[in-house]
Amino acid sequence: MVIEEKQETRAPLSRERVLAAAIELADQGGIESLTMRALAERLDVEAMSLYYHVANKEALLDGVAEMVVSEVLEEVADIDTNTTPDTWKDTMRSTILRARGVMLRHKWAPMVLETRTTMNPAVLRYFHGFLEIFHNGGMSWDLAHHALHALGSRALGFSQEMFNPGPGSEDEEASEEMLEQMMSELPLFPEFMQSIVHTDPEDDTLGWCDDQTEFEFALDLMLDGLERLRLADSPASPRSAPRTDRAT
Repeated sequence: MVIEEKQETRAPLSRERVLAAAIELADQGGIESLTMRALAERLDVEAMSLYYHVANKEALLDGVAEMVVSEVLEEVADIDTNTTPDTWKDTMRSTILRARGVMLRHKWAPMVLETRTTMNPAVLRYFHGFLEIFHNGGMSWDLAHHALHALGSRALGFSQEMFNPGPGSEDEEASEEMLEQMMSELPLFPEFMQSIVHTDPEDDTLGWCDDQTEFEFALDLMLDGLERLRLADSPASPRSAPRTDRAT
């Protein structure tokens, strides 16, 4: 009797499979670990076969960025964008904090998103939801335009800090050493540094300080300011019914 050995079937290589493996690789080792060679090894394929699905490293990063924002879209899918002037601010806050949750799962993603130079369909769909929230909340297109610029990267759940060394990194150690050396010249810094709360490196964070607190502080500050401007811009606008008209 001849016994046929069963061969393990492997899922065919596809763009989706390549991008999913790239995200897993970055989650485990950071974005610096994402190379075409490492990705090919993870997928157990020849490196050249990847180029049938992503033209080059930049195309790979473009695809990864789109996948991450698609994850954000899934995270906010149940949020009702048919807001009112009384609810738009809470809806916007919830949307942004859910997006932040995705960024905390992929802490390398902000760096990738910051370097992309082209819009992708997922980003356009995400920001279209913002326009619905603003418009149905009674905000003019002009103010909505200013709001998007003011929110910037914060709309996707992360902020671009002026100075933000990673916890435990060489940059953080060098920064603290330099600060100690300059204490005599900068006498207010010791008191300042002792009074602020820094995040435990083991906590979920995207930065050096307690960045969740700082992120929400700045977000609330912006949303409160936008609401004040909305009221000043449309003092006679209805306060309960959503707007259904659309600008042409």
